[in-house]
Amino acid sequence: MSVAPPGRTFALLWASSRMSAIDALLLLMTIIWGINYSIVKTAFQQIDPQAFNAVRMVIGSCTFLVIIALARRMRASGPLGSIFFTPAAITKRDWTSLALLGLVGHAGYQYFFIGGLARTSVANSSLMLAATPVVIALISAAMGQERISRLHWVGAALSVFGIYLVVGHAPKGGGASLTGDVMMFTAVVCWAIYTLGARHLMQRHSPVGVTGLSMAIGSLIYVPLMSRNILGTDWTTVTAGTWIALVYSALFALCVAYTIWYMAVREIGSARTSVYSNLVPIIAMVTAVITLGERLTVPRLVGASAVLLGVALTRVGKTAQLVPQEE
Repeated sequence: MSVAPPGRTFALLWASSRMSAIDALLLLMTIIWGINYSIVKTAFQQIDPQAFNAVRMVIGSCTFLVIIALARRMRASGPLGSIFFTPAAITKRDWTSLALLGLVGHAGYQYFFIGGLARTSVANSSLMLAATPVVIALISAAMGQERISRLHWVGAALSVFGIYLVVGHAPKGGGASLTGDVMMFTAVVCWAIYTLGARHLMQRHSPVGVTGLSMAIGSLIYVPLMSRNILGTDWTTVTAGTWIALVYSALFALCVAYTIWYMAVREIGSARTSVYSNLVPIIAMVTAVITLGERLTVPRLVGASAVLLGVALTRVGKTAQLVPQEE
């Protein structure tokens, strides 16, 4: 029986422990994103949804910009450092791409995401966003960037059927609205376009850099457009709990969870990382049942299963890096 050298044994043990730590962080990420739906929806009782989101985006963007500046100042290197900083210069073409990504992937996405969440249930919102990979695959096929296999088409059909079951049979007491569902689906399309458009930038620049800069540009577009909502909100009546919810959603759902995602993609690959995102709608629905009193009907459970199974089928054999849906 051969015995591994002490150095190799230590390396294997270190790799094993590192993978366990990453898995734990990914579980934390799914919890952050899963409970964020109910936290945000509860905050809407005191703050206008778009005003809430404007402040959230400003906090998230400023946090990302500070991280980017610190990483550049420290000139972070190595696999972990490259998540935050890459030395490649940002060209005029890159700035144009970042501006378009900010417009569609942050300003547009956030408007429809928050508007949809305010008008429909947490279950509907989280399940439609869970189907984002399906929309990405279909858009990629339409643009000739990717060939879709028969299994992918089956997965897409299952997801569409599952969304129909969830949306078409939503309980009246669950706060579901057709307008909200349409807005949420529009948000999915915006994020799919952002994901495809960001791929070429991710090849030259750090993921956190691309996300942070495009989010900052999106905030510069979004916040002035929502000025009436911001000024029309009586901020003096907002309770401490709601302020905590706002800061939590900005720092954890936008910043911490993103950083965990990109670190995991670099360490264990996008295929294994993306599996964890399938847990988000499950956590979101359970949290909504406990905190918001949403009902889990048989059609909704069957629809959720169909959506998640369809997403899993569309991910079989995919190797391209995925960008997480913003929460």
